[in-house]
Amino acid sequence: MRISREEALQNRERVLTAASELFRSRGFDGVAVGEVMEAAGLTHGGFYNHFSSKEDLVRRALDSAWADMARERSRARDLPQLLRAYLSEAARNAPGKACPAAALAGDVARQPPQVKEAFSAGLDGMIDAIAAGLDGDRKTARAKAVGLVARMVGALMLSRAVPNDDPLASELLRTNLKACLSDVDSK
Repeated sequence: MRISREEALQNRERVLTAASELFRSRGFDGVAVGEVMEAAGLTHGGFYNHFSSKEDLVRRALDSAWADMARERSRARDLPQLLRAYLSEAARNAPGKACPAAALAGDVARQPPQVKEAFSAGLDGMIDAIAAGLDGDRKTARAKAVGLVARMVGALMLSRAVPNDDPLASELLRTNLKACLSDVDSK
């Protein structure tokens, strides 16, 4: 039975959503194509109707994850609200729904150039979005945004690397949130 073009696009989006969340939760190598298709409610056999390879899926899932994060950023009324959401226990505890930089930076470092390029484009967009919330000329705002993003991503990654019940996990988030808010307030 053939499906309509619209149904095919919806299926592709379901696969991208499932892949994006699974990859952020378990890493690229921790997820098989069959698991992605199952999570999307589709059969493994339909994979190649949508993607040429797992690498193609990884790249497109990264694009999807970055687009999700851009939508989340646009919902924040200001940069302090964005920082509070990013450096939160909720974000720490939901890697599949949170920032692809904090979830996948280590994995991306070992991926082919096309995946690294998709990651880089999304990270650059995140930096630009943070810079847009800062005062100063473009160059100064961008430099400050690069530092803020590195602090944000690093704090979230490190917070996830220790047990949730270890006080250090919350301290990493809390201390870096305070520092980021101070940087933003001194804009």
